[in-house]
Amino acid sequence: MNKAQRDMIFSQATKWIYEAGEQIRKQIHNPLTIDTKSNANDLVTEMDRSTEAFLANNIKSTFTDHFILSEEGYGDQLDSMNGIVWIIDPIDGTMNFVHQKRNFAISIGIFNNGIGEIGLIYNVMEDVLYSAKRGEGAYKNNKKLPQLHHDILFQEAIVSMNHFWLCENRLVDEKWMQKLVKDVRGSRTYGSAALEFAFVAEGIIDSYLTLSLSPWDYAAGMVIINEVGGVTTTIDGDTLDMLSKTSVASGNPCIQEKIIANYIKKARK
Repeated sequence: MNKAQRDMIFSQATKWIYEAGEQIRKQIHNPLTIDTKSNANDLVTEMDRSTEAFLANNIKSTFTDHFILSEEGYGDQLDSMNGIVWIIDPIDGTMNFVHQKRNFAISIGIFNNGIGEIGLIYNVMEDVLYSAKRGEGAYKNNKKLPQLHHDILFQEAIVSMNHFWLCENRLVDEKWMQKLVKDVRGSRTYGSAALEFAFVAEGIIDSYLTLSLSPWDYAAGMVIINEVGGVTTTIDGDTLDMLSKTSVASGNPCIQEKIIANYIKKARK
Protein backbone atom coordinates (compact mmCIF):
# COMPACT_ATOMS: atom_id res chain seq x y z
CA MET A 1 0.00 0.00 0.00
CA ASN A 2 1.51 3.33 -1.01
CA LYS A 3 1.20 6.51 1.03
CA ALA A 4 -1.49 8.09 -1.12
CA GLN A 5 -3.71 5.02 -0.85
CA ARG A 6 -3.07 4.73 2.88
CA ASP A 7 -3.91 8.41 3.42
CA MET A 8 -7.14 8.12 1.45
CA ILE A 9 -8.31 5.02 3.32
CA PHE A 10 -7.31 6.58 6.66
CA SER A 11 -9.38 9.68 5.87
CA GLN A 12 -12.48 7.63 5.08
CA ALA A 13 -12.07 5.34 8.08
CA THR A 14 -11.62 8.33 10.41
CA LYS A 15 -14.75 10.00 9.05
CA TRP A 16 -16.81 6.84 9.57
CA ILE A 17 -15.54 6.10 13.06
CA TYR A 18 -16.44 9.62 14.20
CA GLU A 19 -19.89 9.30 12.63
CA ALA A 20 -20.46 5.93 14.28
CA GLY A 21 -19.39 7.35 17.63
CA GLU A 22 -21.75 10.29 17.27
CA GLN A 23 -24.67 7.91 16.66
CA ILE A 24 -23.77 5.92 19.76
CA ARG A 25 -23.63 9.05 21.92
CA LYS A 26 -27.03 10.18 20.65
CA GLN A 27 -28.58 6.84 21.59
CA ILE A 28 -26.56 5.99 24.69
CA HIS A 29 -29.48 6.37 27.09
CA ASN A 30 -32.08 4.61 24.92
CA PRO A 31 -33.45 1.31 26.24
CA LEU A 32 -31.20 -1.60 25.24
CA THR A 33 -31.95 -5.05 23.94
CA ILE A 34 -29.17 -7.19 25.36
CA ASP A 35 -28.35 -10.72 24.18
CA THR A 36 -25.61 -13.14 25.15
CA LYS A 37 -23.24 -15.09 22.93
CA SER A 38 -20.75 -17.66 24.24
CA ASN A 39 -21.73 -17.22 27.90
CA ALA A 40 -23.83 -15.09 30.22
CA ASN A 41 -21.11 -12.42 30.43
CA ASP A 42 -20.45 -12.26 26.68
CA LEU A 43 -22.90 -9.50 25.82
CA VAL A 44 -24.07 -8.07 22.53
CA THR A 45 -26.57 -5.27 21.92
CA GLU A 46 -28.41 -3.91 18.93
CA MET A 47 -25.93 -1.02 19.10
CA ASP A 48 -23.03 -3.41 18.46
CA ARG A 49 -24.84 -4.79 15.43
CA SER A 50 -26.03 -1.46 14.02
CA THR A 51 -22.57 0.11 14.41
CA GLU A 52 -20.91 -2.78 12.64
CA ALA A 53 -23.55 -2.70 9.89
CA PHE A 54 -22.96 1.05 9.40
CA LEU A 55 -19.20 0.54 9.05
CA ALA A 56 -19.48 -2.57 6.88
CA ASN A 57 -21.97 -0.98 4.50
CA ASN A 58 -19.77 2.07 4.02
CA ILE A 59 -16.66 -0.03 3.45
CA LYS A 60 -18.35 -2.37 0.97
CA SER A 61 -19.95 0.45 -1.02
CA THR A 62 -16.75 2.53 -1.18
CA PHE A 63 -14.03 -0.14 -1.42
CA THR A 64 -15.63 -3.00 -3.31
CA ASP A 65 -12.46 -5.11 -3.40
CA HIS A 66 -11.70 -4.86 0.33
CA PHE A 67 -12.53 -7.54 2.89
CA ILE A 68 -13.96 -7.31 6.40
CA LEU A 69 -13.20 -9.42 9.46
CA SER A 70 -15.62 -8.48 12.22
CA GLU A 71 -17.32 -9.62 15.39
CA GLU A 72 -21.04 -9.40 14.79
CA GLY A 73 -21.51 -11.18 11.47
CA TYR A 74 -21.28 -8.45 8.83
CA GLY A 75 -17.85 -9.49 7.61
CA ASP A 76 -16.44 -12.04 5.18
CA GLN A 77 -15.41 -15.64 5.78
CA LEU A 78 -11.64 -15.39 5.41
CA ASP A 79 -8.99 -18.09 5.32
CA SER A 80 -6.09 -15.72 4.57
CA MET A 81 -5.05 -12.12 5.07
CA ASN A 82 -4.46 -11.53 1.37
CA GLY A 83 -5.63 -8.16 0.07
CA ILE A 84 -6.88 -5.25 2.15
CA VAL A 85 -8.72 -6.43 5.26
CA TRP A 86 -10.61 -4.22 7.70
CA ILE A 87 -10.73 -5.81 11.16
CA ILE A 88 -13.57 -4.26 13.15
CA ASP A 89 -14.92 -4.31 16.68
CA PRO A 90 -17.97 -2.01 16.71
CA ILE A 91 -18.08 -1.76 20.51
CA ASP A 92 -15.11 -3.12 22.40
CA GLY A 93 -16.11 -3.26 26.05
CA THR A 94 -19.79 -4.06 25.62
CA MET A 95 -20.19 -4.83 29.33
CA ASN A 96 -18.89 -1.34 30.13
CA PHE A 97 -21.22 0.09 27.49
CA VAL A 98 -24.21 -1.67 29.10
CA HIS A 99 -23.39 -1.05 32.76
CA GLN A 100 -21.35 2.17 32.78
CA LYS A 101 -22.19 4.01 29.55
CA ARG A 102 -18.46 4.72 29.18
CA ASN A 103 -15.04 3.01 28.92
CA PHE A 104 -15.73 1.38 25.56
CA ALA A 105 -14.32 1.97 22.10
CA ILE A 106 -14.78 1.43 18.39
CA SER A 107 -11.73 -0.37 17.01
CA ILE A 108 -10.64 -0.60 13.36
CA GLY A 109 -7.41 -2.17 12.14
CA ILE A 110 -6.67 -2.14 8.41
CA PHE A 111 -4.17 -4.66 7.04
CA ASN A 112 -2.69 -5.13 3.58
CA ASN A 113 -1.47 -8.67 2.84
CA GLY A 114 -1.08 -9.27 6.56
CA ILE A 115 0.77 -6.01 7.30
CA GLY A 116 -0.88 -3.53 9.66
CA GLU A 117 -1.29 -0.23 7.81
CA ILE A 118 -3.85 1.73 9.86
CA GLY A 119 -5.10 1.54 13.43
CA LEU A 120 -7.99 3.51 14.93
CA ILE A 121 -9.32 3.23 18.49
CA TYR A 122 -12.07 5.69 19.35
CA ASN A 123 -12.94 6.25 23.00
CA VAL A 124 -16.50 7.21 22.19
CA MET A 125 -17.73 8.93 25.34
CA GLU A 126 -14.52 10.93 25.85
CA ASP A 127 -14.31 11.80 22.14
CA VAL A 128 -10.65 10.71 22.01
CA LEU A 129 -9.22 9.05 18.91
CA TYR A 130 -5.99 7.05 19.03
CA SER A 131 -4.68 6.55 15.52
CA ALA A 132 -1.69 5.41 13.53
CA LYS A 133 -0.52 4.94 9.97
CA ARG A 134 2.37 2.58 9.37
CA GLY A 135 5.67 4.42 9.49
CA GLU A 136 4.12 7.76 10.49
CA GLY A 137 3.82 7.50 14.26
CA ALA A 138 0.82 7.27 16.56
CA TYR A 139 -1.48 10.04 17.74
CA LYS A 140 -3.95 10.84 20.50
CA ASN A 141 -6.36 13.15 18.73
CA ASN A 142 -3.94 15.49 16.93
CA LYS A 143 -1.03 15.13 19.35
CA LYS A 144 1.77 12.76 18.38
CA LEU A 145 2.56 10.16 21.01
CA PRO A 146 6.23 9.87 22.03
CA GLN A 147 8.22 6.67 21.67
CA LEU A 148 8.03 4.42 24.71
CA HIS A 149 10.90 4.78 27.17
CA HIS A 150 13.01 1.63 27.31
CA ASP A 151 14.62 2.31 30.68
CA ILE A 152 11.59 1.76 32.93
CA LEU A 153 12.39 -0.09 36.14
CA PHE A 154 10.41 -3.31 36.40
CA GLN A 155 9.34 -2.58 39.96
CA GLU A 156 7.86 0.71 38.74
CA ALA A 157 5.80 -0.81 35.93
CA ILE A 158 2.00 -0.76 35.70
CA VAL A 159 0.56 -3.96 34.22
CA SER A 160 -2.99 -4.34 32.93
CA MET A 161 -4.44 -7.82 33.30
CA ASN A 162 -7.80 -9.46 33.90
CA HIS A 163 -8.43 -10.97 37.31
CA PHE A 164 -8.74 -14.45 35.76
CA TRP A 165 -4.93 -14.54 35.57
CA LEU A 166 -4.89 -14.61 39.35
CA CYS A 167 -7.42 -17.45 39.64
CA GLU A 168 -6.96 -21.09 38.68
CA ASN A 169 -6.96 -21.27 34.89
CA ARG A 170 -5.97 -23.55 32.01
CA LEU A 171 -2.95 -21.59 30.75
CA VAL A 172 -0.74 -20.62 33.67
CA ASP A 173 -0.09 -21.34 37.33
CA GLU A 174 -1.84 -18.47 39.02
CA LYS A 175 0.75 -18.30 41.81
CA TRP A 176 3.35 -16.95 39.34
CA MET A 177 0.92 -14.29 38.19
CA GLN A 178 0.19 -13.34 41.77
CA LYS A 179 3.94 -12.92 42.22
CA LEU A 180 4.02 -10.68 39.13
CA VAL A 181 1.36 -8.42 40.63
CA LYS A 182 3.39 -8.16 43.83
CA ASP A 183 6.65 -7.43 41.97
CA VAL A 184 5.42 -4.54 39.81
CA ARG A 185 4.20 -1.18 41.06
CA GLY A 186 0.54 -1.85 40.28
CA SER A 187 -2.03 -3.70 38.20
CA ARG A 188 -5.16 -2.44 36.47
CA THR A 189 -8.06 -3.72 34.41
CA TYR A 190 -10.25 -1.48 32.26
CA GLY A 191 -12.71 -3.89 30.64
CA SER A 192 -11.91 -2.88 27.06
CA ALA A 193 -9.00 -4.50 25.26
CA ALA A 194 -8.90 -1.70 22.69
CA LEU A 195 -8.53 0.98 25.35
CA GLU A 196 -5.89 -1.04 27.16
CA PHE A 197 -3.85 -1.21 23.94
CA ALA A 198 -4.34 2.54 23.53
CA PHE A 199 -3.15 3.18 27.09
CA VAL A 200 -0.03 1.07 26.46
CA ALA A 201 0.70 3.18 23.37
CA GLU A 202 0.16 6.33 25.39
CA GLY A 203 2.63 5.06 28.00
CA ILE A 204 0.23 5.25 30.95
CA ILE A 205 0.42 1.48 31.41
CA ASP A 206 3.48 -0.57 30.51
CA SER A 207 2.09 -3.98 29.60
CA TYR A 208 -1.25 -5.60 28.80
CA LEU A 209 -1.85 -9.33 29.24
CA THR A 210 -4.98 -11.19 28.26
CA LEU A 211 -5.91 -14.85 28.28
CA SER A 212 -8.01 -14.80 25.11
CA LEU A 213 -8.62 -12.21 22.38
CA SER A 214 -10.04 -12.30 18.87
CA PRO A 215 -8.36 -10.42 16.00
CA TRP A 216 -10.88 -7.56 16.14
CA ASP A 217 -9.86 -7.00 19.77
CA TYR A 218 -6.16 -6.52 19.02
CA ALA A 219 -5.73 -5.56 15.34
CA ALA A 220 -5.94 -1.78 15.70
CA GLY A 221 -3.98 -1.79 18.93
CA MET A 222 -1.12 -3.70 17.32
CA VAL A 223 -0.69 -1.06 14.63
CA ILE A 224 -0.78 1.82 17.09
CA ILE A 225 1.62 0.18 19.57
CA ASN A 226 4.08 -0.68 16.78
CA GLU A 227 4.35 3.02 15.96
CA VAL A 228 5.58 3.95 19.44
CA GLY A 229 8.12 1.12 19.65
CA GLY A 230 5.97 -1.39 21.51
CA VAL A 231 5.50 -5.08 20.76
CA THR A 232 2.47 -7.37 20.55
CA THR A 233 2.78 -11.17 20.60
CA THR A 234 1.20 -14.25 22.07
CA ILE A 235 1.95 -14.77 25.75
CA ASP A 236 4.73 -17.13 24.63
CA GLY A 237 6.36 -14.37 22.58
CA ASP A 238 5.25 -15.76 19.21
CA THR A 239 3.81 -13.90 16.21
CA LEU A 240 0.04 -13.48 16.30
CA ASP A 241 -2.19 -15.22 13.76
CA MET A 242 -4.57 -12.50 12.61
CA LEU A 243 -7.33 -15.01 11.87
CA SER A 244 -7.30 -16.77 15.23
CA LYS A 245 -8.34 -16.24 18.82
CA THR A 246 -5.37 -16.42 21.16
CA SER A 247 -3.72 -15.17 24.33
CA VAL A 248 -1.95 -11.84 23.87
CA ALA A 249 0.83 -9.85 25.50
CA SER A 250 1.47 -6.28 24.42
CA GLY A 251 3.61 -3.54 25.80
CA ASN A 252 6.89 -1.83 26.33
CA PRO A 253 9.60 -4.29 25.19
CA CYS A 254 11.76 -3.82 28.29
CA ILE A 255 8.84 -4.85 30.51
CA GLN A 256 7.26 -7.45 28.25
CA GLU A 257 10.46 -9.45 27.82
CA LYS A 258 10.81 -9.78 31.59
CA ILE A 259 7.16 -10.73 32.08
CA ILE A 260 7.32 -13.48 29.45
CA ALA A 261 10.72 -14.86 30.50
CA ASN A 262 10.48 -14.57 34.28
CA TYR A 263 6.80 -15.20 34.92
CA ILE A 264 4.72 -16.56 32.04
CA LYS A 265 7.21 -19.16 30.81
CA LYS A 266 7.69 -20.40 34.36
CA ALA A 267 3.94 -20.41 34.95
CA ARG A 268 2.94 -22.03 31.65
CA LYS A 269 0.96 -25.27 31.94
